[in-house]
Amino acid sequence: MANVIVYTSNTCPYCVSAKDYLTEKGIDYTEKNVQTDKDARKELMAMGHMGVPVLVIDDEEIVGFDKEKIDELLEK
Repeated sequence: MANVIVYTSNTCPYCVSAKDYLTEKGIDYTEKNVQTDKDARKELMAMGHMGVPVLVIDDEEIVGFDKEKIDELLEK
């Protein structure tokens, strides 16, 4: 099973879509909310990203909610 981390914020509709999609597929994930978790915000910025959602699947980063890319990485 893939290791999945989803960086989110409270006001991001694409974050909700990404989390719902993973849940529908039965994929466990760790959510890191950059609005409420300073460490998560620092991690995201250290990766060079300022917006969410950012999904990290087994060390591969996906910026935004990209179903095709998510499926591709989960099938590896």
